Formats: sequence, structure tokens, C-alpha cells
Amino acid sequence: MGWTADDIPSLEGCVALVTGANSGLGLESVRALAARQSTVILACRSRSRAESAKTRLIEEGLSRLDLLDLDLADLVSVEQAADTVRERYGQLDLLLNNAGVMAPPRTLTAQGHELQFGVNHLGHMALTQKLLPLMAQRPDPRVVTVTSGAQYFGRIRWDDPSWSMGYDRYGAYGQSKLANVMFALELDGRLREQNSHVRSLAAHPGIARTDLQPTALASGGNRFEALAYRLMDPIFQSAAMGALPQLHAATAATAQGGEHYGPGGLAGLRGHPALCRIAPAALDPEQRQRLWQLSEQLIGD
Repeated sequence: MGWTADDIPSLEGCVALVTGANSGLGLESVRALAARQSTVILACRSRSRAESAKTRLIEEGLSRLDLLDLDLADLVSVEQAADTVRERYGQLDLLLNNAGVMAPPRTLTAQGHELQFGVNHLGHMALTQKLLPLMAQRPDPRVVTVTSGAQYFGRIRWDDPSWSMGYDRYGAYGQSKLANVMFALELDGRLREQNSHVRSLAAHPGIARTDLQPTALASGGNRFEALAYRLMDPIFQSAAMGALPQLHAATAATAQGGEHYGPGGLAGLRGHPALCRIAPAALDPEQRQRLWQLSEQLIGD
């Protein structure tokens, strides 16, 4: 039997923040962390959906749940959310950069960045940077950034990261997921250089049944894409199983900074958490540093 949520140790006294916490992997992560007595902040764009998720969890007997308004597509909202966490708690033990969008029509964030790059990567990078000071003095602080198998075909469009020309929604998604793992590794390296004991890890869920796929299908309206998803349906695993790699990265005593976890079975598509392959581009220190510098410029705009 592989690692499961039952293996999460007691998190009494911990404060965890999960982005995109009202459904899918985020909701399952909140459920597992709260069951181990962590205070969990549900950081969500939709207040009504967050309230519904909180009500459901309370009905299951869970408590220590808090709501935080966070729109990762607006860096002003990101800053306000970080300020709220600092004022309300003054500390943070676990940050799960879980929220994401997949394959929408070309849309721009409030600051004019392509939506997937802006939400999946830039918003989370900005949030992490603002919350790191709250983690510095905690006993076992970790940042877990959720990527996907799309990292393996992702490419950074250095001259046009917002895809102003020739937009391809899955190409842009792959770029954002590659950026996620590049950010996670580069952050860990920088933290080590600063002699920080905050650890940064990456995780991906394999092929898990969440709201991402139906939303992508609805926005694309492509019959062949819909057929492909139907044919793949038997190998999809539950959102609860898909959340295990990020939960393992966040809580397992053996998990180390700079590691990347995903499902250990069926070519990394499903199964219990295991160390998994990192996209070659993310292993290149020069590309990671280049992305970091580009991202800081875009976040600062």
C-alpha cells in the first residue's frame, strides 16, 4: 500500500493556505489537512463557492476553516490577500499553490498578461514572495507548487509569453505548467542560498477527475477533444487520489526541497505518490533564472 492521506502527521498548530480550495484537488487538500487539525485558509476567487465548500466541510465534522478572497488574475488582489493573511495570522506553515486554469480562449489578466501564465504562474509567484516572510520562523515550512504532465511539452515563449500572436490554448497551458516547476526549483535554490529552512517542492496529480477538463471542453467546443476525453475516462483517478502528491510534498517527513512528486503508476498518470521526472527545461539553471527575471519584470509592471 502506498502513501495516503492517513499518513499525514498531526498538524496541530499549523496554518496552511490552499489556493483554488473550493473544488477538485484544492478541496481534497483542505479536507485532508483539516482532518489533521491544521487551520486551513481557503483562498478562492468566488466567495459563494468558497462558502459552499466550507459549509460542506463543516457538515463533515471539520473545523478551523477560514476564507480568503483571492483572484490570482489580479496582482492587486494578490497583494491584498497576502496583507490579510499577515494581519489575521502573522504566520504560515504550508502554502499550496494549487489553483489553475486550463485551455481557455485567449484572455488577459487585470495587468494584461495571458490568463494561464498570469494565474498559474505569475499570480502564485507573487503570492509566494509576499507570504514567505510569514513562513521564515515556522518549524517545517513548505511551499508546494502544483504543475502537471503538460510541463513535458511546455515551452517558454521568451519573446511573447502572453501569446499575442498565434495563440494556442494548450501551448499556453503547457508554458504555464513548465513555469510552475521551474519556479518551484528556482525558489528552492534561492532559499538554500539564503540559508532559509523554508522548502519549495513541486507536485502534479497525474490524470485526475476535476473541474478543469469539463471547463476546458466547454470553452473549446471541439468534438474530437471531447471524444479523446471520453476514451481516456477509464484511466482518470479521483480528485482525492490526484491530491496525494501535493499532500505528500507538503507533509511527509521524507519529502525534501527541490523534489517533484506525482503518481507512481501507469506512466505517471495514476497511483500513489512517488518521485517523478522533471521536464528537462526545468533542470536548466540558466532557463530557470531567466524565467525568474522575466517574471519579476512582469509582476512589477
